[in-house]
Amino acid sequence: MKDDGCIFCKIANGEIPSATVFEDEDFRVILDLGPASKGHALILPKQHFKDLCEAECSTMAKILPLAGRVGQGMKKELGASGFNVVQNNGVSAGQTVFHLHVHVIPRYDGGPVIVGWTPGAATAEELAETAEMIKKGMQEL
Repeated sequence: MKDDGCIFCKIANGEIPSATVFEDEDFRVILDLGPASKGHALILPKQHFKDLCEAECSTMAKILPLAGRVGQGMKKELGASGFNVVQNNGVSAGQTVFHLHVHVIPRYDGGPVIVGWTPGAATAEELAETAEMIKKGMQEL
C-alpha cells in the first residue's frame, strides 16, 4: 500500500529522484539530504507504514540485515570506522516524516557524537516495577 500524499512513498517508488544506494522490490536506500555525516543513508520501505508499530513483521525482518549490508559498504568504501542504525517513532523521539524509515549513519574516528546519552540511575525496585508495567502493556496488544 502507498500513500499518495507521502513524500517518502514517492521517493521510495521512484516518483521523486534521489541518490539511490540500493533498490529491490521492497526497499529503496537513499542518501539523506541533510546528512549527519558523509554517507548518511535512509532505508525506505516501498509500502507505506507510519512507523515501526504499524509495519508488517515480514518488512521488519528484512530491515536490520539490509542496514548491516549498507553499514558494511560504508566501512569498506567510505572508510567509516563504525555506523549507527537509528529508527525514530513519534514526534517526541524525533520522527519528522511519518513513513517508516531507518537511518544508517556512518561514523568516523574523531567525528562528532551523533547518537548518545548520559546514563541515568535506577534502583532494582524501580527496574522491576518498570519491567512489569511494560510486560502488562505488551500483553494488552
